[in-house]
Amino acid sequence: MNASSYADVLVVGTGPAGVAAALMAASLNLRAIVVESGPVGGKLHRIGALENVSGNWSTGPLLAKALAADLERLQKADRCRVVQGHAVRASGHDDRAELVLADGRVFSAESIVVATGVTELAPSDPEWVSAPSQFSASPLWRATPQELTGRPYVLGADRPLGTWLRAHPDATTTLHVLCPPADRYKAAEVEGDGRVRLVSVSHVAISQPAYGDGWTVEVRGHDGAKTVYAATSVLNNLGSKPAGLAGLVSGEDGYYPPNRQHQRIRIAGDLRSARFQRIATAQGSGAEAVLGHYYDTALRTANGAGT
Repeated sequence: MNASSYADVLVVGTGPAGVAAALMAASLNLRAIVVESGPVGGKLHRIGALENVSGNWSTGPLLAKALAADLERLQKADRCRVVQGHAVRASGHDDRAELVLADGRVFSAESIVVATGVTELAPSDPEWVSAPSQFSASPLWRATPQELTGRPYVLGADRPLGTWLRAHPDATTTLHVLCPPADRYKAAEVEGDGRVRLVSVSHVAISQPAYGDGWTVEVRGHDGAKTVYAATSVLNNLGSKPAGLAGLVSGEDGYYPPNRQHQRIRIAGDLRSARFQRIATAQGSGAEAVLGHYYDTALRTANGAGT
């Protein structure tokens, strides 16, 4: 076996969960290879304000910079190796786990920690939204208050709504947030903010007006009543979908429950569930995944030595 492609633990992803896994592996003297296709920190670069993460971080990019420094420190100390590449498949076997990259490289380890996170839903993904093929909605997290003039509409009530409001405390624009009742719970933390108007919908149809700029937004309520709005801008805040790998076992919601995977494959971070997508829980799950590997290996060794 090629020693350069073998590790005790393979970590896929360098978001909060992946870096926490790499740090825990280093603290336990485990050989770790970290695989990443993009910048360290992942979605952290999009987060304009942090409130519930320890360490006195005020923004996501600041935390991402700190995570990059953590990995650089581990590499300089020869405690882990970072590989640039896009992972496409993970598999577990009796004696090893394997990770295949898009360029054909194959890495082996005792265990794989998959922390690939989530990607944004597009307007074409949810059944309750219909729009023409040429329609594209900019993400809410990227918008500045100066850009949101007139009557902006937001598709979805996902958590970046609260992050945007905290990042722009002086913004006075009213956000008209369209969401089905099943997703309303996501906006519970900001329902008291006067800058948010939640609109419960069963379906939203977006079209271009015959004359003028902007978009026409037709909203259908659950009583069948239709209301048509003229929107100066429509923003995407629909939420996320898991960015998993081939070879993983998914649940009915498309996420990857840790308890349904091969014993050598461990799921960490946002990939586990739609309900635990927080930075702090991601960090804890990454560290816990490596600890689980460490103690399971010790148990297997002890049982083998006793037979």
